[in-house]
Amino acid sequence: MRTKADRKAFPIGATIRAEALARDPYPWYAQLRSREPISWIEELGMWYVTRYEDVRTILMDDRRFTTVSENSLIFDTFGAQMLTSEGAEHERYRRPVQPYFGAGYIRKTFEAAIETNARELAVDFAAGEVIELRSAFAARLPVLTILNVFGMPREAEAHFRKWYDSFEAALANFIGAQEVRRAARTNVEQCHEYFAQIMREFAGRGERDSLLGALVNAPGNARLGDEEIRRNLLIIFFGGISTVEAVILNSLWALLTHADTLSRVRADPTLAAKVVEETMRWHSPVQSATRHVVETTVHGDIEFAAGDTVNCMLGSANRDETLFPDPDRFDIDRANVQRHLGFATGSHSCLGFNLAKAQARIALQVLLSELPGLELMPNAAAPEGYEFHQPRALQIRAPVLRCRR
Repeated sequence: MRTKADRKAFPIGATIRAEALARDPYPWYAQLRSREPISWIEELGMWYVTRYEDVRTILMDDRRFTTVSENSLIFDTFGAQMLTSEGAEHERYRRPVQPYFGAGYIRKTFEAAIETNARELAVDFAAGEVIELRSAFAARLPVLTILNVFGMPREAEAHFRKWYDSFEAALANFIGAQEVRRAARTNVEQCHEYFAQIMREFAGRGERDSLLGALVNAPGNARLGDEEIRRNLLIIFFGGISTVEAVILNSLWALLTHADTLSRVRADPTLAAKVVEETMRWHSPVQSATRHVVETTVHGDIEFAAGDTVNCMLGSANRDETLFPDPDRFDIDRANVQRHLGFATGSHSCLGFNLAKAQARIALQVLLSELPGLELMPNAAAPEGYEFHQPRALQIRAPVLRCRR
């Protein structure tokens, strides 16, 4: 039986550094899967679980592995909400928002608006111009979509984007930098103040068609408290941007570095859905799902102590050779690609996965149709990051334009 006190039992974990993981985590994941599939990562003070079946088993076990902990970075940043609660409380938070993220509802209510927003962003690109796609497109589309879901005006985009980067930094702050925590908490307070103002306006109108209107004007005991609404809106807002921005960038980078696949998708735009699924496996936008050990627990030959942090490495599980042959290869024809864990699994699987996939698919289709000569600039950065995984910037050129102004 190995515990975290057995330092010599985890030689790879003792050498792993956050800086190296941020550059390219996949070689480290491969070593861990092969030699230390459950490893104590000394610098980060947490366990890494890297094989698919171990990751899936732990994520499905919310009795022994919980999201509820004062050590949770999500709790530290946003407070109690659906991602830091279990059981009845989790169900109370998630139930009223769930209908707004079903596949049928998204198709009927939001897909047309997503395509309109994507085309409006793309028509601003000029022929021959070098475009930094993250700031010009991928960072903006999911904000506009979340505003549609919430029922908020487009003018709110500037407020939301201002806060986002500090939230992302806080949720990847495994080393506990205090300045990162302080910046995020300041912006959380500002976001709460903004939501409070908007909620008063929704209450005054009695509007219930949008998600925000339905929450604010819910009847009687079905209504969450004002602060509960704000905290849950915050986590939906963050999750609704981070994953979508990354999967758009990662998918486009994958296509532009795989010419044969790009040609196929240009000829048959419906293949964009397969591109998104394989990208979620190949370069998972969120690399981990964190759990906290409820009580002393034995898993295989590892003993987890109560209170230990266990990081289930989604990015590694999605390249597990035992399930995905030749896992480092980008292949949109994988028969089992939908078994990826890019959206996690279990009771805390991603609420907005249908919305994320719809946005990424539509984004690829719009970009390839509006910018038929789209190409990647030389030396464009690959996806990076050991928690939030994407190109920090993605420079492209569109020498031919089909869009009409």
